[in-house]
Amino acid sequence: MARNLGRSSWRNALTMGGGTFFIALAVGYGSQAFLGRITSIVLSFFLLLIIILAGIVFDIIGVATAAASEAPLNARAARKIPGARQALGLLRNAERVTSFATDVVGDVCSTLSGAVGAVIIIRLVGRHGAEDMLVSTLMTAAVSAVTVGGKALGKGFALRQANDIIFFVGRLLYALERVTGWYPFNYPSQKGRRP
Repeated sequence: MARNLGRSSWRNALTMGGGTFFIALAVGYGSQAFLGRITSIVLSFFLLLIIILAGIVFDIIGVATAAASEAPLNARAARKIPGARQALGLLRNAERVTSFATDVVGDVCSTLSGAVGAVIIIRLVGRHGAEDMLVSTLMTAAVSAVTVGGKALGKGFALRQANDIIFFVGRLLYALERVTGWYPFNYPSQKGRRP
């Protein structure tokens, strides 16, 4: 049994590492291509803010997944409320969901926010003749403060509202399943139907 757990941990680590590489590659290339076409500093800052917010939102989901309890979601699933089984799927795969949300997406967003911040610095220095060291230091400090402060605020919210957050994400997954036919988790059959 310990050997199976060891294999599972290695498989999970390799999957997460490989997934992170390809997600970072795709998102990084997309954001850099997008930034290359944007000439507005305001739009560049807007993209930076979206990347930081995505990291904060996924951090909230990861913490909520670790903190939520199954009992209220089981009651909703028994009443066949859409999204409840998907929320249970998140909880029953908490290790993978938490790793993906906080480690994969969180780290990708942190790396991208640094890269986007660097592009903004280059543009600010080039356009306004500002002192690059001062602009670079201020940008790094601002990105770090917003990211860390947002995650700290989000963690408190995630711990207080864990079940509601997971149920909301479950409803989003339910809608995604209905539209795409893709099921991220294997659910136990309930009279042969998925809610």
